Order: sequence, then structure tokens, then C-alpha cells
Amino acid sequence: MNVLSIKDLGKIGRDAPLFSGVTFGLNSGEKAALIGRNGSGKSTLLACIAGTLTAEEGSIVTAKECGISFLPQNPAYNPQDTIRDHIFTSESTKLATIRRYEEVCRQLGESQDQKATQRLQDQLDSLSHEMTQRDLWNYESQIRQILTTLGISDLSPLMGSLSGGMVKKVALAQVLIDDTGLLLLDEPTNQLDITSIAWLEEYLRTTQRAVLMVTHDRYFLDNVCSSIYELARSRIKLYTGNYSQYLEKKETEAEIEANTERRIESVLRTEREWLLRGPQARGTKARARVDAIHRMINREKFAADKGFSFEVAGRRLGGTILELDRVCKSWPDSTGNPRPVITDFSYIFRKGERLGIFGGNGTGKSTLLNLLTGSLEPDKGTIKTGVNTVFGYYQQNPQLEMAKEGCHVPTVLEYIQEAAEVITLNNGKTLSATRLLEQFGFEGRIQYSAVTNLSGGELKRLYLVRLLMGNPNFLVLDEPTNDFDIFTLSILESFLEGYGGCLVVVSHDRCFMDKTVDTLLVLDGQGSISGFVGTCSEYLQLLAQEEKAPKDHPAKATASTPASEPQQATNSGPEAATRQSTTPQPRRRTYKEQQEWQNLEERIMIQEERKTELEALLSGGESDFSRLGVLTEEYNQLTQSLDAAYLRWEELAELKDY
Repeated sequence: MNVLSIKDLGKIGRDAPLFSGVTFGLNSGEKAALIGRNGSGKSTLLACIAGTLTAEEGSIVTAKECGISFLPQNPAYNPQDTIRDHIFTSESTKLATIRRYEEVCRQLGESQDQKATQRLQDQLDSLSHEMTQRDLWNYESQIRQILTTLGISDLSPLMGSLSGGMVKKVALAQVLIDDTGLLLLDEPTNQLDITSIAWLEEYLRTTQRAVLMVTHDRYFLDNVCSSIYELARSRIKLYTGNYSQYLEKKETEAEIEANTERRIESVLRTEREWLLRGPQARGTKARARVDAIHRMINREKFAADKGFSFEVAGRRLGGTILELDRVCKSWPDSTGNPRPVITDFSYIFRKGERLGIFGGNGTGKSTLLNLLTGSLEPDKGTIKTGVNTVFGYYQQNPQLEMAKEGCHVPTVLEYIQEAAEVITLNNGKTLSATRLLEQFGFEGRIQYSAVTNLSGGELKRLYLVRLLMGNPNFLVLDEPTNDFDIFTLSILESFLEGYGGCLVVVSHDRCFMDKTVDTLLVLDGQGSISGFVGTCSEYLQLLAQEEKAPKDHPAKATASTPASEPQQATNSGPEAATRQSTTPQPRRRTYKEQQEWQNLEERIMIQEERKTELEALLSGGESDFSRLGVLTEEYNQLTQSLDAAYLRWEELAELKDY
């Protein structure tokens, strides 16, 4: 059944039509994504469909009684409402029925008139029947289950006291519980932790509701969507299949269009020569030929996607880069008591390290980044920064940094020129601020627009350009993928691939993490930080395996469930979020212990080989007693060393794997 039909929709943008002639539809259960560059109008189109913005032309028709639930990028809320109040202000028909039932119950309790009482009792009977038919008696528990899965167990805090990530989770829960047939989701994965994203991915994949979303999460697009709508050059185009199939089709399409363009240019060279000879277009055929030539000249020419790259001159790292020794940090909880966020953490950074920080919302990821960059002092412990270490710290809210620059709102060009008029690239050539902006997609009049006129993604792209112009040799990126389009993400990944300095990344984008880091530091929210050598996807697979283990090996699985992630959800569904171990669990190895354990295995193998060689020599009839004495001493020392190594190996083996 068709749930959404859009015809010839148009909306005016900054300098020109943002989009026009947009025509498409969605069927019940269809999962579609809307992709395009920052500023192309994706969020505006979603808002027009949701009815929060009005298009200048065209029509939007939804199926009768289908209903639309809309999650904007920045959800609106009353700061004085509790989470429960906010959830139950929804216009859901289910919640409307519950509210009517509660109101009739209240009136029935206050009624003194017999006729009125009977009328209210009839209404109550009817509503009770409807509540039973629609399974609404346990509706609040269903809401709580979704919220608990997303990490929200207490519904009493005020919305104004929540972090941006928690507000997004509450708003997401609100649209998920609505009984509507169409979900409109604008960047639903922004500010969610990775395990919440995995749960949401499974929910959307299996729901019977139609979904239209804007997201840059490529794994999400691949696993959920069956069709991709690309918004480009003010037009929309459908590509059937998931994101990987979209990329294949785009590559084929670009090759065909480029070949067609070459053929047309070849024909035009001949036709221009004919025009230059000045033929008299008196005959019908001659006039038709001239018209055809002008149509080819004035055609809409194929414009291949322009890539851009940015490689600054490298800055040397010193022998000491960054060293943390027994660092501790606590924050006060709701009662004012200190809550440990980081406890006794030590780490020595080496050249070329590429670390990802993994943990749920509120586990202290941003706190750790602020400690690394010197933005925050530890409660205990020491942090030593090398004299040659230059940080480039990309924070989650760069627009706040821009606002601090004074009353004058700079233009795009002014904002870059404040950092440098000209920069030097790694090949020794120089590049002006204007030219650099063009390479990053800021072309023409947009360079003279105020930064406040930029979309969220454009603003963050501009901030990234300015950050990289400082030529840092230690990059710290806190959620760099929020609001970036997929094009900008691939360029940033390409830059980081060739980046020679140290890199620390916090990101909920699994694809971005897989491509940019090779080791994780896992925060458990209780102060402990453990290491995992591998990609984000490999770590999630490990968690999924450990979640499934109790079904087959209950006793063994309890010991292997990761202590640093006792309540994290995985693809196994909402119930996994609330499952807790009931027996004492061994702690995880620290990063250093993991390295020690791996080195021990190699050392034991080498020593065992040498021990075998010594035994052969000692039993081989050696007659040189001085030589035998040396071999015997070595054998005894080696045996003692092996005994100690095996004992230490067993101690580390009993701890949980990285």
C-alpha cells in the first residue's frame, strides 16, 4: 500500500531553488534513505514532508490514517518537562486513548450524579475494551523497555538537564512508540553510542512501518535500506538497492555519462567548423542542423563529482609525545558525591598510533579527550606532553567556538583568513584561502556568506578546514562525523589514511572507525579503561558472540562476558540491554597486560626451543666438563625463567580477553 506520494515539490534556498520537481513515493514497509551533499536540502525536504516547513510548489499526500512521526536533527522540547511528560505529550492515537481512559476514571471518581455516573461507566467500559484490543495496558512498560534499551531507565529527570545525546534518545523513543505508518528520521544515529545504533538498526530493519531517513552512516544504509534517493543539482533520483549497490550504479553511470560527453564534444568540433564556414541556413535541413548544434552547445553538461584533498606540510613529533601516569578523574553525581569516570589510567603514546575511544554515552569519552589535550586537569596522576606535540582538537560543537570570536559574524572567507591568508602544502607549493575553500566545496558567493548562514554540515566542514590548517601532529577528533555528508567523510578518511601523526577518534560511525583506527580503548563508565587490538566491527562481533554464549555454555559464558560492557545492547535485541551477570566476573586485561600476555607466548615458545636444544646437548655425551657446567647453569636458569613465565601467563590467561 502506498503511504506517501510527493509530486513536483519545490523549495527556494539561499540563492536559488533548493530543490524542484521532486516526485517520488513510499510503500508500506519500505526502507529508503535520502542522501546528498551538505546544503543540498535533505533536512528541508524531510521537514516539508513532516509539515513543519511549507514548500513553494508541489503536493504531498499521505495515506488516510497512516500518520507521520518525525525525528528532526535538533528535537524541540520544554526544559521543564520530565522525560515522562515529554514522551506522553505525543499526539499518538494510542496515548490519546490512554489519556481519555485516565480522564474518565478521574471524572468517575468525582461524579455524584447517577445518570452521569452511568454514562461515564459506559465510556469506561468502551475504553477498557479498546485498551484490551490495542494491547495498551502494558504500553508504558513497552515505552520503558525501549528507553531502557537506549540507556534511559529513570523517567523523572527534567528535559533541560539532559545532554544532547540523551535528548536525542528520548526524542527517538517518542517517535518509535508512535502508532504511525511512516517514520521520518533526520540523522537518527547522531549522538547515539555504537551499541544503541546496532539496536536501532535491527529495529528499523524488522519494523513493518515505512522509513525515510537522512543518515551518513554507511553500514546503517547497507543493512536497513532497500532504496536510495539522491538529492543533487536540485533534483532527486532513485537508485534501487542498498548503499553499496548505489555506489556501483553511480560508478557505472559516471562512466557512461563521461563517454557520452566525449562523443558529443567530438561531434561538436566538426559542427563548429561547419558553423565557422558561415553556411546560409536557408533550407529546412540547414536550419535544423544549426538548431541541433545550439542545443548541444547549451545542453546541461555532465559534471563529475569534484574531489578535494588536503595534505599539509608534516610537523615532526619528538621522542616524548604524550604520557599519562595513573590519571584519575571524577565528576559529582546527582547527590553531589564524586563518581569516578577515569581511574588509575596509564598510557604512553608512540608515533603513528591510531586509537578509537569506545563506550556508551556518559562513560567519559569526552572527558578523556579533554585530559589528553590539556583542556582538563586530572584529579590525580600526571600528564606529560612532548615539547614538539601540537594538538588539533576537533570538538563536537564547533559553532560555539565561532560564536566566541566577537560580535562581528565573519564570512566563510574571513573565518579561514583569520587562521592564514596562504598555507604551504607538503609539496612546498602555496595555496590561498580562497582556493583552499574551493577545494573543500565552498565555491562562489558562499565564501562571502556569514558563517551563521551555513547548514550544520557545512559549518563543521569549515571548522575542520581551519583546524587542519594549523598543521597538528596529534589529531583528536570528537564525533567528527556528526552532520557530515558521505562525500566529506570519504575525503576525511582519505586524509587520515595518509596522516603521519598520532590520531585519537571518538565516533559512533562504525565504518569511519573501521577505516581510521586499529586499536580501541574501551571505557566501562565505572572508571576502568581496557584495550582491544582490532577494529570497531571486530569488537562488536566479540560482544555479540559473548552475548550468545550463555545459550550453549552457561557456566563458561558468565566468565567470558566482558566486565567493561555489562549492560550494552547488541544486535541480539532489547533484552540484551538489561541482562546482567549474576556471578563475580574477572576483570579485563589492561592494554599493557594484553601486550605482555602476547609477548609471553612468543618468549615461552623461544625458551622451550632452547630448552630442547640444551637437553639434546646435555645428553649427547659431551666430555668437556667446563662446557657441561655452562650448559647446565643455562639450563637451570632457563627452567626457572620458564616456570615464572608459565605462572604469569596463567594469571593473565584467567583475565578476560582484550
